[in-house]
Formats: sequence, C-alpha cells, structure tokens
Amino acid sequence: MHPHRQQRADSPAALVRSELLAALAAVVTLTVLILGLAHTAYGARIKDLASVSGMRKNQLVGYGLVVGLSGTGDQRGSDFTVQSIYNMLDKMGVRVDKATLKPKNVAAVMVTSQMPVSAKPGSRIDVTVSSLGDSTSLLGGVLLVTPLKGIDGSIYAIAQGSVLVGGVSAQGAGASVSKNITTVGIVPGGGNIERGVPFSFNEQTDLTLSLRNPDFSTAARMAKRVNESMGSAMATAIDAGTVRLAVPPENQGNLAMLMASIENIDVTPDHRARVVVDEKTGTVVLGQNVQIAPVAVTHGNLQIQVQESADVSQPLPFSAGQTVVTPETNIAINEENRKLKMIEGATLQELVEGLNALGATPRDLISILRTLEASGALAADMEVN
Repeated sequence: MHPHRQQRADSPAALVRSELLAALAAVVTLTVLILGLAHTAYGARIKDLASVSGMRKNQLVGYGLVVGLSGTGDQRGSDFTVQSIYNMLDKMGVRVDKATLKPKNVAAVMVTSQMPVSAKPGSRIDVTVSSLGDSTSLLGGVLLVTPLKGIDGSIYAIAQGSVLVGGVSAQGAGASVSKNITTVGIVPGGGNIERGVPFSFNEQTDLTLSLRNPDFSTAARMAKRVNESMGSAMATAIDAGTVRLAVPPENQGNLAMLMASIENIDVTPDHRARVVVDEKTGTVVLGQNVQIAPVAVTHGNLQIQVQESADVSQPLPFSAGQTVVTPETNIAINEENRKLKMIEGATLQELVEGLNALGATPRDLISILRTLEASGALAADMEVN
C-alpha cells in the first residue's frame, strides 16, 4: 500500500468511525439495560405474593411487671399493680403490708409476641411490652419473668429482659415535652420458646398457596408459571385466593427443597383498579388500572371574608355629647371562575394530566374523585380512610 493511501489514527475519518462505534455500543448497552428492566419491572416472587399453608405465626400474650423505673411507674391508684407486687413478693417469701407499697418505680404491662410455627424449644423471639396502668414511661425498666400463653391457655414461651423504648419524655413544673411513645417498648430476643406448636411441614401430601391479595388473574398466572417452571401440571388455581400444589412422589418428605424452588418463581400480579383516599392527611393514591369515562369537570371555590372593625365617635370639647364606639363590618365575596374542562382519561397518566390542568390541590382532588364515582364515570373501587 502506498504511503499516501494510509490514514492516520487521528484523521477525521478515523475519529468519526470511533465515535460511531462508541455510540453504537452505548445504544446496545442501553437497549440491553432497558430490556432487562422491562423484564423485571412488573414481576414479583411467589414468596412475596402468597403464603404457604401451615406456615403461620401464633400470637402469645402475658401479664408482667417492669421494675427499675425512675419514678415513672404506675401511680397509687393502680390497685392491680400493687396486688401484683404483693403476690410476687409473697411467692418469694417476703411479707409486706400492702398498704405501704408505692409502685412509682414499677409498671404493670401486657407482653405480646408472635411465635413462628417453625420455632422449637430453645429458640428466641422478640417481645413487645405495653403499659397497662398509668405509667408515663418504661424507659430504663427491666421486664421480670413473664409466661406467654397461646389461645389454648398453654405456656409456649418465657419472657424477661431490659426494655428498649424508642421515645423520650421530660417535664418540669410548667411544661413538658415528649417524642414518640414511651409507654411501649420491646425486648429483643427476650422470649425463650419452651414448647413448639405440633406441626410437621414435611408430612403434608399437598400444599396450598394463599394469595395476600386475592385475584383470579393472579392465581391463574401463578399456577401457569409453576407448571411451566417445574415441568409438570402440579399447580391448580382453586379460587381467587388459593393455588393448590400436588406434591410429586419424588418430593414426598422433602418439601423444603420443593418450596425453595417454587417460592422464587416470578409472577406478574394483577390488581383491581382502586383509588385510596385519606381525608385526614389529604393523601390520594391512584392504582395503575384506574380509568374514567370522558367527562367534563369544573371545580371552583366560594370564599366569604368578614372583617370587623370599630370606629370611635368623639364629641367636641365642652359639649354634652358622649364618646360612642360604632362597629363597622366589611364583607367581601371571592368566587373562583374556573372554566369547564374536558377530561378524556383512558389511562392513569391522562387522568392525572387532566386533573392537574384544573389546578386541583389534594383536597380538591378528593372532592373531584368522589364526584366522579357518584356520576359513574370512575371505573375503580374507591376506599376512603
């Protein structure tokens, strides 16, 4: 090749070629990223959509005492606290006069916890401690030995330990300040399991998946995805909230490995169109499938302002008149003149854009949505909290 036919590495043609290759690589990378996001954007694992039959939590409750409080315990009027202190000391062989007990450093509490069905004797669980009397704070207290019972009255766990409170309070002679709740605390790992719930997961001949949000479409999709992933027709959608799994013979007695494979399968859930409104805070949440029929909407406010003032009529000097105070009232009426606007909201985005075109505040949005529901134009379930 002749020297004059060779192109330098920094020539304009070489630079353009390198920039085109770099741009093409960026486009390919972006396309792969978008495809990956599109593939996982709407998928959810079965473990996040449903619970397995039998794998539930059991509620435990008990009554106990928190001691070591710095004068923030129950007051003298809490007779059950005094009686509890007296009974506890009596069992320990300490004889006291009940009338002399002052429970200001002791608080009667209810102790609650949730025990997983898989918990075995020796396992530890967290417990929640809640004041039962008129204690002002459980900060710095220690929970004494408290038996925790189930709904059948049997003792399943024993709780004891230092109480952690996520709030703080202080008060003086003329003012007080508090942050968060100081009459509820937790004892991390404070519950020791004494007996387990009689349940054997591996002995089941079939399993049931219970959907947290029942929906026929989601149940059908879940059964289809399980059958496709496992290579057999083992899943059947029974109703909107139940999918039954027939355990293959090769997995009998080894259900843990089977569920480990099933619970990580991705399923695209479906939901009913729903609008949730919280009138106390002005919060409005619109679901993705919310649609409205073509409607014309106008929204305006009428404001009436009344201002009162007083004029003083002062008589001339040395006259027989008296000073008179005469009231003066000014009334102003201000009504917003908003034009009628057409909202053709076939999608959530168009609905939001149409309501934003009205300049609607959250409070206005609540009124508009409730009126749309009353007119039958809102194709969604509306829930008002």
